Amino acid sequence: MRALLFSLFLVLASASASVAQAAPPATVAVAFDARSMRTVLAEGEADRAAHRPVTASDPVRIASISKLVTALGVMRLVDQRRLDLDRDVSDYLGFPVRNPAFPDRKITLRLLLSHQSSLRDGDDLYIIPLGMTLRQRLTDPAVWDPGHAPGSGWFHYTNLNFPVVASVMERVTGERFDVLMSRLVLKPLKLDACFNWGAGCSAEAFRRAVVLYRDNGELARDNLYGLPPPCPVVVQEGAACDLSTYRPGDNGALFSPQGGLRIAMIDLAKLGQLLARRGAGFLSPRAFAELTGTAWQFNGSNDLGEDGTASGFFCSYGLALHRIGSGGSGCHDDLFADRRRRIGHAGDAYGLKSGLWVDPVTGKGLAYFTTSVAAAAPTGRSAFTAREETVVERAGSAPFR
Repeated sequence: MRALLFSLFLVLASASASVAQAAPPATVAVAFDARSMRTVLAEGEADRAAHRPVTASDPVRIASISKLVTALGVMRLVDQRRLDLDRDVSDYLGFPVRNPAFPDRKITLRLLLSHQSSLRDGDDLYIIPLGMTLRQRLTDPAVWDPGHAPGSGWFHYTNLNFPVVASVMERVTGERFDVLMSRLVLKPLKLDACFNWGAGCSAEAFRRAVVLYRDNGELARDNLYGLPPPCPVVVQEGAACDLSTYRPGDNGALFSPQGGLRIAMIDLAKLGQLLARRGAGFLSPRAFAELTGTAWQFNGSNDLGEDGTASGFFCSYGLALHRIGSGGSGCHDDLFADRRRRIGHAGDAYGLKSGLWVDPVTGKGLAYFTTSVAAAAPTGRSAFTAREETVVERAGSAPFR
């Protein structure tokens, strides 16, 4: 009897796995201009176990678009004259931040935000658990590029830049990063969003969370069962999740400033509208120009990108702001296939691909995500995945609803 029950269990488990793999990926796209927005795609399930259809109001871990949102917080502090983009970050942090191979070259917020700091991730070394400090992590030689100096014009897309940025923000304000970003950016813009399920998200956001699955149906992230996670940060093995003694500035990695923002597409579209309005009422004209201007440009040989190759995905970059469609030799960044420049950022993590893109001339844009994308998913005619190109094409031809 037990053998029969066990066999039945295996059959049901296999069937459940097959259903999970066969379920269409959750995909949402919201088109917008400076004043209005419309959902143009919403298909698949936000939670396959509950068979909950995904909507544009469901928050998702939006991956590296988080970097752009973090930069908005930085620029707010620049406008308040609490931060200087070109000051040595060592002055803010209270300890020397130096590439050991180039000890005389200072590292600034401008270099960190534009991926020209000479930091590198060293696999997952940008994840710094509670109980460890940023200062400790920066002593690891694996996080430094010994061949390219800070500010030499060499671009190496690096998540670790943003824990340094977040630590600076914490140190000058005395506020934990998630709390600070809620106060500086998310609440003023009336967004129901948060970093790593920390400060800022409502109870409704936890109930509506998009569960991320890998392409084989495996659960990847955010299976919350409608509740906040028991611990919103990574902790050292065997340690307690106790944030009560955390000192702001010691470890800006905790709330994942490089990728941990949870936000719905209707709220991400609001951020797109802010870019379409050139930051009016939120950033000064000077701060907006700094954010969106060209901090780095591909010249054919100064880009190590994200995957270790100059793939043509990154060709022009501002301050945590990706500029696409610029053309040029070796560039394959024209996601929309219309040779129009757009500003925003892409996201890629845990099987999700996402984008926030705005045409600064027309003010029209698109906020989207799609899930269960294979790590080795094929690219299309551009350096973006074929899946993303399909989302963009479908969003462009879909009726507003």
